[in-house]
Amino acid sequence: MNQDPNKIRNIVIIAHVDHGKTTLVDGLLKQSKTFRDNQVEMNQDLIMDSGDQEKERGITITAKVTAVQHGDYRINIIDTPGHADFSGEVERTINMADGCILVVDAQEGPMPQTKFVLSKALAQELKPIVIINKIDKPASRIIEVEDEIANLFLELAVHEDQLHYPVFYAIARTGKVWSKPPVNIDEDTNLDLIFESIIKDIPAPEVEIDKPFQMMVTALGSDNFKGKYAIGRIKRGRVKAKDQVTLCKKDKTMKKAKVDNVFMSQGLNRFETPIGVAGDIVQLTGIEDAQIGDTIADYENPEALPAIEVEDPTLQVYLGPNTSPFKGLEGDFNTGRQIKERLQKELETNVGLKLKEDGLGFIVAGRGELHLSVLIETMRREGYEFEVGRPQVVTHQENGITMEPIEEVIIEVPDEYAGVVSMEAGQRRAILKEQFTGSKGITKLIYTMPSRTLLGMHSALITSTRGTVILNSINIGYQPKGPELNQLRNGVLIAFETGTTTPYSLQTAEERGIVFVGPAQKVYAGQIVGLNKRNEDIEINVCKTKHLTNMRSSSSDGVVQLTPPTVFSLEECLNFIEKDELIEVTPKSLRLRKKELDPIKRKRSNK
Repeated sequence: MNQDPNKIRNIVIIAHVDHGKTTLVDGLLKQSKTFRDNQVEMNQDLIMDSGDQEKERGITITAKVTAVQHGDYRINIIDTPGHADFSGEVERTINMADGCILVVDAQEGPMPQTKFVLSKALAQELKPIVIINKIDKPASRIIEVEDEIANLFLELAVHEDQLHYPVFYAIARTGKVWSKPPVNIDEDTNLDLIFESIIKDIPAPEVEIDKPFQMMVTALGSDNFKGKYAIGRIKRGRVKAKDQVTLCKKDKTMKKAKVDNVFMSQGLNRFETPIGVAGDIVQLTGIEDAQIGDTIADYENPEALPAIEVEDPTLQVYLGPNTSPFKGLEGDFNTGRQIKERLQKELETNVGLKLKEDGLGFIVAGRGELHLSVLIETMRREGYEFEVGRPQVVTHQENGITMEPIEEVIIEVPDEYAGVVSMEAGQRRAILKEQFTGSKGITKLIYTMPSRTLLGMHSALITSTRGTVILNSINIGYQPKGPELNQLRNGVLIAFETGTTTPYSLQTAEERGIVFVGPAQKVYAGQIVGLNKRNEDIEINVCKTKHLTNMRSSSSDGVVQLTPPTVFSLEECLNFIEKDELIEVTPKSLRLRKKELDPIKRKRSNK
């Protein structure tokens, strides 16, 4: 293994969601001969997206570190999430790199998250390489996107050197790249230009190889064989297996420890190495107390590195033990203690998350609905059973004034639905900043609005624009908190009694509104079973059976025709519920319910 820091390159790949970062990393892994021709990965897409939810949602959720060998050079590649909700992953990993590859869609151009991640990269003084991807799209607009990228760099660059960057044109899906827009996209080419640019344009890490060892822990891994892996870039010095080290904790305490093994990445695998040198990204075992943000330093000269700065959460939810009548029927873990242990374990790796106790349960704060819903879905799949409240924005006080987060929202929609979007945005107190009408029949609207009023907007627009809307948002600061929004949703149908639903009673419920449960389902009093056509909540008996008389036999009763029930996803449930409602989350079910199940107490509390 090469131990010359000048032959090491550390790059982070950044982009807005779905612009092709992970696909590009796939191509770099395959073309660098990281896998043998007969390995299964050669026929896979999105190799780096390893989690179940990453594969299902088609997005990167956690940052991944991999490495490829190109000639004499070792290239460490950090693949980061493209969604603003997981920007904590970007913030904690970006300090491992010396350069960045910015991937931008040739049709969409720079988007809100592009601006966020690029500002972080340029603030760290990373050297940029720009790749305009998906140039084969019918609506690609390469020249305009180049201008938009140039304007973005002018706005965000920390010094003049960052305004000079190489630009490449790619179809990452087919592993092709050009140095200028190609005349023929079918010509035979590959990603060699990217490898050459990384080696030529990205600087080698600046290191002090002969100084005492020092490394910031920026990621954690684990397996049943070696236990915990502390992952990070060596800032200075060297580290070998069996070295005695000092763990400098974030709370300023020091702990002595010993490195068992030193590992490095190669493709999707890790391999053991006798020594790690300054500038390289390594994985150390044996340091069980290591947490993200800690420094592993020389045994005799322990110096801590500056802590990782992560922006504050903007959204929080109540998460506590299940209190419904069906508690304990569907989950393996349902006590407050079990939920607390699981959430505290999550805090070790999910740096964008904050946790505080709230009576029986907890207030969990994160970067957005997706950030929180991924955690809820992960816990649900692990066998946890709990209840979740309505998402609330995280406010703070400035000079005695309550400040709330605000978002820049970019909406793209076919021209015929621009009016629908304007009406919905107006109801939610959004301020229109810019509006463009493109040549392809697409209108682009840019708004600023409180994060609080953005909740549920995407679901509402998906329905009213027949699924054609594209909505992206990013937090841009704080403003004094405005008045509360009127309830935009109708009232709900609430189960009157506990029992099993019947087709006969559901037919009556359908006349009142949209029904969320099907026949032969168990429900309990206080459970939300539908959406009313009117503004008020009403109780309804969905367990009532038809009484037989001597005039009619059950066999001649006819077949009841029911509309299939509306089934919400977890994100839709979070958008749907109001302040006096909860979601009961179990491995098998998502149930909507009123916080107060007793109808008499509920009416008193609403007065």
